[in-house]
Amino acid sequence: MSVEKNPLPSATGSEPAHWGAVNALAICSFVLVAAEFMPVSLLTPMAADLQLTEGQAGQSVSICSLAALFSSLSIRTLAGTLDRRTVLLCLTALLISSGPLVAFAPNFTVLMLGRVLLGLSLGGFWSLSAATAMRLVPAGSVAKALAVISGGTALAGTVAAPLGSVLGELIGWRGAFFCLIPVAVVACALQFRFLPQLPAVQRSTAVGVSGLLRRPAVAVGYFGAMLFFAGQFSLYTYLRPYLEQVTQAGVNLVSFSLLMVGIAGFVGTLTVSKLIGPRLHWTLTCLSLVMALMVAGLLLFGEGQLPVLLLLAVWGWCGTAAQVTWWAWVTRAAADDAEAGGGLLVAVAQVGIASGATLGGLAYDSFGPLAIPVGSSLTLVLAALVALSSGWLKQPGGINAAKACLSDKT
Repeated sequence: MSVEKNPLPSATGSEPAHWGAVNALAICSFVLVAAEFMPVSLLTPMAADLQLTEGQAGQSVSICSLAALFSSLSIRTLAGTLDRRTVLLCLTALLISSGPLVAFAPNFTVLMLGRVLLGLSLGGFWSLSAATAMRLVPAGSVAKALAVISGGTALAGTVAAPLGSVLGELIGWRGAFFCLIPVAVVACALQFRFLPQLPAVQRSTAVGVSGLLRRPAVAVGYFGAMLFFAGQFSLYTYLRPYLEQVTQAGVNLVSFSLLMVGIAGFVGTLTVSKLIGPRLHWTLTCLSLVMALMVAGLLLFGEGQLPVLLLLAVWGWCGTAAQVTWWAWVTRAAADDAEAGGGLLVAVAQVGIASGATLGGLAYDSFGPLAIPVGSSLTLVLAALVALSSGWLKQPGGINAAKACLSDKT
């Protein structure tokens, strides 16, 4: 089968670059990520207000990830038949509609419905964002456009949790969620104003998701990614109640701890490129092992405020650095169908996040807060071993496909 060399053509040098649209997508990415993880800093008041356990409230993260999983796997079909501008506007409309449902949720059911709508928007947006950026700017500016869109994500990862904690203290958890609605409306308005028409491009693929998963090294690698996200978010989702009960942290220390994790993660996005070399499985292994050690350190030093802050800072840096490295791994492992590979990573990540939040919640409710770092560290060690083993398997279509793609463009 032949592979279309440029299935999603970038704007040519003679066409205008739609930087207004790129900025609108960056604002949308900020709201999506902020809304996805704001429950992390608000689990305790959410649970108290809705008469839930912390573990039940944590399922608001799990259900969002499951909806994002479904959306990431199905949106490619919709994007193949509809104008991508229309699809992105509809996804942003789902984001806006989820806000009031969560902010004014009278019970657990309505809360979950709002989180489902958010997850559908989240998964669809991330599956289309990179391909859309390729069509908005000239080829030489694609990397910059992707960096701008990812900047919204990095900013949200830095400020969403600590800001949610502060806002939750000042205006309540409902008010904190409500504050995201106007920003989402602005993002939708800017996309409506600046996004050009992006008609569907007919494309063929020689690989696809099923083809990628038939490659042993690639399939094992994706399994390692799923374990990594599960280990990371089994702790991150329940970090606030852990700090409150084990470290005896008040709201100010919780907010500062979450800010510390976010800042360290933002630094990780800026510095990890120095670690991305030819042997990514070793990089992923080391990052996962360091994270496991930091989490295990919480069992020994969890009652000390300063040690906890230092452990979380290193954990946050490694976590974001590993996420960037996994995306770099996809560009190599699925070089001959990067769009399918990227969509599959979104799906795998959401399975990992949902699994980590769900199992972490069950462990928290059944065994208490100390069960969280135990489960997280063990899962991260397993993720490291799987990532390492993926480098030992032969990978047809990976590096060879990358060389083929490069030769096609020359």
